[in-house]
Amino acid sequence: MSSGPQTFPQFHLELPQWISDFFQQQPTKFPTPEARMSLVTTLSKLNIEEGTGGPFGAGIFRTDTHQLIAPGVNLVLSSHSSLAHAEIVAIMLAQQIYGTHDLGANNLPPHELVTSCEPCAMCLGAICWSGVRHLVCGAKGSDAEAIGFDEGPKPQNWTTGLEARGISVTLNIERPNAAQVLKNYVEQGGEMYNSRQGSIDASR
Repeated sequence: MSSGPQTFPQFHLELPQWISDFFQQQPTKFPTPEARMSLVTTLSKLNIEEGTGGPFGAGIFRTDTHQLIAPGVNLVLSSHSSLAHAEIVAIMLAQQIYGTHDLGANNLPPHELVTSCEPCAMCLGAICWSGVRHLVCGAKGSDAEAIGFDEGPKPQNWTTGLEARGISVTLNIERPNAAQVLKNYVEQGGEMYNSRQGSIDASR
């Protein structure tokens, strides 16, 4: 047995190259909730088509100018990490861009998280600590569960819980389009990458 110091791998999370190429053809501002949702839903669709992850997309936007600050797509399979959900990726990238853990810091403009599907239990917790002040969702959690994902033990009144923390919530923006991406994923043979405990799928 070696007596030297134990070493551990570094963890590096990187967006797929196609995202940079995609945004070269996109505007920098998305003035309506529908436009912002259309963007993140397109990201979720392209993530499937490019073979880089699951059917989920997200973005951090300034709420005053509607400028995109950071996109996110699901990278669970490529990163070998159950934590790499689209919402987490977008939040982490935005925090790195600003150089702070708090997107609600006094010296920053207010931000919203737009996500193609309601957050799972893990992402719900991350939203609480992220500093965003508004959450916009497309597909319902039940739409994700219908194709085989499990959202985890979320409180039934999770929206009320966020609003009590000063995070407003808007649901069902462009839901049919966002839900269709989920259906397309399973119809195209997309991998269900849930971890499992007994007979219950845990975490998408």
